[in-house]
Amino acid sequence: MADQLQLNPNSVTGITESSVPSDDDEPSLSFHTLAALKEFLAEQQHHSDAGGGSEVSLLSENWNLSQFWYTPETAKTVAEEVLTLCGGVHARVACIACPTLYVYLKQMNPNATVQLLEYDKRFQQYGSDYTFYDYNLPDEIPSELKHSCKVVVADPPYLSQECLEKVAETIRLLIQPGESFVLLLTGEVQKERAAEILGLYPCGFRPQHSGKLGNEFRLFSNYDPETRLGGWEK
Repeated sequence: MADQLQLNPNSVTGITESSVPSDDDEPSLSFHTLAALKEFLAEQQHHSDAGGGSEVSLLSENWNLSQFWYTPETAKTVAEEVLTLCGGVHARVACIACPTLYVYLKQMNPNATVQLLEYDKRFQQYGSDYTFYDYNLPDEIPSELKHSCKVVVADPPYLSQECLEKVAETIRLLIQPGESFVLLLTGEVQKERAAEILGLYPCGFRPQHSGKLGNEFRLFSNYDPETRLGGWEK
């Protein structure tokens, strides 16, 4: 996302995989955060060199966009769940503002049909797998993507009701008729809203970011993962 989103600063309560700092903020990272990011990128390179014959790799975080990627454990766990939900068929997956997950999915299964919806245009290097996405314009997605995705994973850039509601509009446009699965990675503070707006409930698995964020994050789903993801808390 970028500063042209024209958000109310008072509604911005958190940052996730892709979000925006205020104009007054200077990016400031602790030594430990930088070390964690360096370790994560080294892990990404290792997987890129050794995994699945895929050349897809993750770009470095853009401090001006306040981007913080998932830890390798989180990205791998969620990617494994998504591939399980696809059932070994060429089901389409949409990743809304979660490029780490896109990269892991393509590394673990280069043949997976995955679409990354992201504001950061650096991801245009992923070719036709990339779609520019501004959550303030939730219905502006290509017609060929509408109602075509078996799995949709979203990581809204802000922990506000407005942001979640708009991303929810996009999710509803993306999911296919019949059986479809929705995964939402966002703050614990969104728990009641996730249930009310999208019918999603938290799983036991706790997502982590390579940059240690102050907000407690959760993984929500519209289905019971049973023994996976730490079970469903409803």
